[in-house]
Amino acid sequence: MEKTLLNVEGMSCGHCVKAVEGSVGALEGVERVLVDLKEKTVAVEYKGDAVSLDKIKETIEDQGYDVV
Repeated sequence: MEKTLLNVEGMSCGHCVKAVEGSVGALEGVERVLVDLKEKTVAVEYKGDAVSLDKIKETIEDQGYDVV
C-alpha cells in the first residue's frame, strides 16, 4: 500500500470534496481518499500495482482542480 499527500488548488466547498473523493475513490486500486479543504491537500492510500500516481493526479485535474 502506498500513501501520498497532494497539494491541490481550487477546492473550496463540500461539492469540491465530493467531486475529488468520489472520482479518485472510484479508481481501481484506491483504498482511501481524504480531502482537507483548510490545508488544500488530498491524502490518498492506493495500491501502486493497480493505479499510478499520475492517474490519480489526472483524475483530480479532470475535476477542475490543480495539483501543485
